[in-house]
Amino acid sequence: MSARFACLSDWLAWQETAHPRKIDLTLDRVRAVLARLAPALSGVPVVTVAGTNGKGSTVAFVEAIYRAAGYRTGAYTSPHLLRYNERLRVAGRAVDDAAICAAFERIDVARGDTSLTYFEWGTLAALDVFAAAGCEVLILEVGLGGRLDAVNAVDADVAIITSVDLDHQQFLGNTREAIGAEKAAIARPGRPLVVADPAPPASVIDHAVACGARLWRFGVDYAVEAEAADPGHWVWRAGDVAQRLPAPRLIGAVQRRNAASAVLAAQLLEARVPVSGEALAQGVRAARVSGRFECRGAAPQWVLDVAHNPEAARNLAANLHGQPLPGRTVAVLGMLDDKETSGVLAPLVGLVDGWHVADLDGPRGGAAARLAQALADIGVSQVVTHADVAAACIAAQREARDGGVGRVLVFGSFHTVEQALRGDVLPPAEEGWGL
Repeated sequence: MSARFACLSDWLAWQETAHPRKIDLTLDRVRAVLARLAPALSGVPVVTVAGTNGKGSTVAFVEAIYRAAGYRTGAYTSPHLLRYNERLRVAGRAVDDAAICAAFERIDVARGDTSLTYFEWGTLAALDVFAAAGCEVLILEVGLGGRLDAVNAVDADVAIITSVDLDHQQFLGNTREAIGAEKAAIARPGRPLVVADPAPPASVIDHAVACGARLWRFGVDYAVEAEAADPGHWVWRAGDVAQRLPAPRLIGAVQRRNAASAVLAAQLLEARVPVSGEALAQGVRAARVSGRFECRGAAPQWVLDVAHNPEAARNLAANLHGQPLPGRTVAVLGMLDDKETSGVLAPLVGLVDGWHVADLDGPRGGAAARLAQALADIGVSQVVTHADVAAACIAAQREARDGGVGRVLVFGSFHTVEQALRGDVLPPAEEGWGL
């Protein structure tokens, strides 16, 4: 059988529309195809990360720790910012087009008449590529929810829930309890479930108890302790075990919580993939992920953040409080139409002095006029609408050149940050950081 397509872009364009529904949550299809594909992953430890926010950062910490320890890692994340290849990393490097296309060809043969969603194709490709590359540890990020997400077709040796808050309610439910139950389903009997949310819904705890998972709760079973005399370090603690670690380069108090969960995951897998204290420290310090309070340049400083739900907006606001700069802050904002606008705007209104709001294209794209109206409804008048993010960034840059602007904040969606990255306005990323 000849390959269906010769290049990655053609494969992806076809996958976007090949399945009747863009999001079609079930494990039946991916399990059936995975059984026929049969990637050689038996015995390879798997860390699965679910949560409303913090998944990408937590994956980055786990990946960096195991890379520092000398293991060949396979990391799967979504969505991507600039290139699909970002979703699949082997030994910290994005997988090339040829390897992904080869995986798609094998999946196409294995699936027979089974139709797959875009995300299911990607998940199966990641597992196939990681097996072919001889990866020694897998770190898999859940795409949506957990219970019926394609990633959950693989049994996690350690499952992590980073946080539980309101997002994707049309698929997961309208309460934290309902959403927590969906995410907790990544847990497996007798295996650890790490819950990083400091106040998890009861549904998470109830599911862990009911399925027989070994529960590890942040603030109860493991914790972060500050070192007042040395803010460049902190202490990870679980019971009587403690480890002094450097501050992550990822900014914000929540990142120490994410790092602490990654360290715990490594400790829980110690018997199978040992990690030294030195590797833990190197990994925590080395972890990078674009678009999470990513700072570029000075006078003004540009901050890129994919925050697109209320909890992420609260974390973003806390980071702005914790990293004050002289001068005004102006924002470039674009959001998808199905996101909770008021809950995202509320934490940031008092921290932003001027707003440039932009249309986002695509079937879920939100209109700048809707964002302007939402800001007007809460008393914000300094708002300029733009046809796209590139135009909004140019306007923000022009405003900064006129003086008085210390920071430009670009946020609201992965799509917003992506379009800003594709433009010509942003300063270059710090070495080793951006895409």
